[in-house]
This record gives sequence, structure tokens and C-alpha cells, in this order.
Amino acid sequence: MEKIRRSRIVRVLAGFLMSGLLVSLPRSAAAQDTRAATIAAEQEAKAKVAKPYEPGGAEKLFLSLKQDFMESPNGFYPYFASVYSGGGFTLGAGYRQYYGDRTQWNIRGLYSIKSYKFLEWSTDSVGHGVDRFDWHARVGWRDATQVAYYGLGIDSPNNRTNFRLKQAYVGGNIDFRPAPVVIFGAGATYEDFNLEEGQGASPSIETVFTPATAPGLGDNPKYIHSFGSAGIDWRPSPGYARTGGLYQVSYHNYDDRDSVYSFDRVDGEIVQHLPILRENWVLSFHGLVQTTLDDDDIVPYFLLPSLGSGSTLRAYSSWRFRDRHSLLLTGEFRWIPSPLAIDMAIFYDAGKVTSQRSDLDFDGLKSNVGIGIRFHGPLTTPLRIEFAKGDEGWHIVFGGSAAF
Repeated sequence: MEKIRRSRIVRVLAGFLMSGLLVSLPRSAAAQDTRAATIAAEQEAKAKVAKPYEPGGAEKLFLSLKQDFMESPNGFYPYFASVYSGGGFTLGAGYRQYYGDRTQWNIRGLYSIKSYKFLEWSTDSVGHGVDRFDWHARVGWRDATQVAYYGLGIDSPNNRTNFRLKQAYVGGNIDFRPAPVVIFGAGATYEDFNLEEGQGASPSIETVFTPATAPGLGDNPKYIHSFGSAGIDWRPSPGYARTGGLYQVSYHNYDDRDSVYSFDRVDGEIVQHLPILRENWVLSFHGLVQTTLDDDDIVPYFLLPSLGSGSTLRAYSSWRFRDRHSLLLTGEFRWIPSPLAIDMAIFYDAGKVTSQRSDLDFDGLKSNVGIGIRFHGPLTTPLRIEFAKGDEGWHIVFGGSAAF
């Protein structure tokens, strides 16, 4: 009897359990359906509200101007550049016309607030030989009315004098890429320099310096300037890049037609961009060494390697330091709020000039820190505004090209 009773109890409990399962299954399925419907409704609501990124008013204006004026293949366009370092705020324009699929002629001019003037006609033909050869030719003239000269050396006093530099030139060059990242360049230019009394508020150079303290003072040399370069370059563009790098060596020969001021110079340059988190931030580094080869050659004061400008020591006036050899080191941390138009950066520059190549070391460097904003396109940087602080105070930079 006891076994019969236990068997009945088990059957009753099993019946209750089966009933519960049969009742709960539809409810569970209904709950699943309800949750799925809720998620689908939320996603649909988000899709109705979500919109693609739209640039703000200032960014829209910049992108529109870039498309209409800087990227248009033919016609007039605004031209952002410097006549000569230290010329101040500059306005410019150009006109270009294609006369082949990859060949154009271009005329452009600039005028600065300090009456610096520039005019150039050029022709460029690119992408020949399966995109391996680019050809360039140009003829031009510039007039820099008050170029600064402070004397020789990194310890030269901050006492400015001015000179006027007029330069007429004609020449051409070729770029050759035997492999996608390997670059070679060569060219030659005839350069006719005419040095005159400086304008502006500062004294003219000849009232303070002599040929002993300003080599070549009083002469107007004419040069055939030839050069060659070799390197590797895997940046998207020299005018604007967030990735890639450049490692290059260049040789310059200045052949004075009167055989008095001939000299040779070698430049070594390194640029490296290290993107972080899909290029939201970028660490960028730049190094540049310029060295005159023969200690017996006389290099005119206006062609000496120099530091101080919107692309070297940015807290110091243009041409602040001059001598026979120079060293520049730069580091930047860049933030990219708009990949299509705007970068921000904080930067550090350090460098020196020396009379002896053996002194190109890290002792006695002049330095500065700063912050800036860059307005750019995919391949160019037409406007750069920066504030830099060094031991001679603050300096504001308006640039028409990439810092490096």
C-alpha cells in the first residue's frame, strides 16, 4: 500500500510540473517576442533621429572655398605663400591653365604688408613614365625690402639691421621615382641677386656691419645653383600628412659667375609622423642639418644657413641666427578635430647655428614651445596660425604651408 501511495504522489507532482511548463512556455516565448519587438522599435527610432556628420558653418565655408578655388583645375585661385621669410601678412592670387592631361602653366603673384613682392610663371608636367617622372620649369622675380640681419652665431645680440634683396631667376628640375617610396631630384637655376640699402625702421646693414662681420657685404653675386637629392618618402603629400615619413639628403652647388663666392652645402632632413588611434592624434618629428662643406669658401651673409622663422625656431624673428652650419629639431603633438579641414598642435623647437661643423651638437640650443591651428585640404596646408614662446618673448606665425 505504501508503494502505491508513493506512486500516486509522484504522478501528481509530475502532473503539476508538466502543467507549469506548459503554461510558462507560451509566456516565455511571448516575453522573448516582446523584448525583440522593443529592441527593433528602439533601433528604428534611433535610425529616424540619427544623421550623418555635418560640418559646422566655418568648416562648410572653408571646404567650399577649397573646392572652388584651390582644387579647381583651371582659372583663378587664391595663392597662400610667403614672398620671403619675414615679409609679414601676404595676399596673393594665381591663374592656371591645363594644356595637356597632366601639364599646366601657372602665373602667380604675392604682395605683403611690408611691400615684399613676388611674381612667377611656371609650367609643370607630372606623372610620366607610369607616374615616375615629373618635370618643372619656372622664371620669376622677388623683392624683399627689409630682410633682417643680426650678425653671426647663436649668441648674436638681438639688434636688428635690414637689407633689401632683389632676386631674378630662371630654372627647372626633374623628380624621379623608380619605386613608390624612393625619390630622386635634380635641377639647376640661374639666380641674379641684387642687394640694396634696407628699408623699414631698423638701421640698414652697411651702417653697422662690414664684410668681416657680414661676408660678401657690398657685392651682388650671380649664381648657377645646381642641386641633387635622394631619399625615401612615404607621406601622402609633402603639403599635408598625418602618416609616413621622409628621409632625404640634398647637395647644393652655388657656382658664382665671378668665382668669388662659390660654395657647396649638404642638407640632411628627417620627417616622421606616428598616428595614434586611427589618426585622431599624431606624433610628428622633424630634424634638419645644413652644413657648408669647405671651410675656405666664402658664403654671402644672405645665403648662410639660418634659424628663426615660421618653420624653424618659431618664437624667434625670421633670420634671427645665421652661420655656416645649422641644426634644427622639432616635435609636435597633433590633434585632428576635423580630418577634412582642421588640425591643432602643440610643439617644441630647438636648434643652433655654428661656425664649425664639430659644434653641431646638443649643447647651447635655443628653444621654444607653442600651440597652433592648421587649415588644410587632403594634400595642402594653405593657412597655419601659431603662437610660440622663447627666451626673447612671444611670436605669432602666419604660414601658407605645412610646418614640415
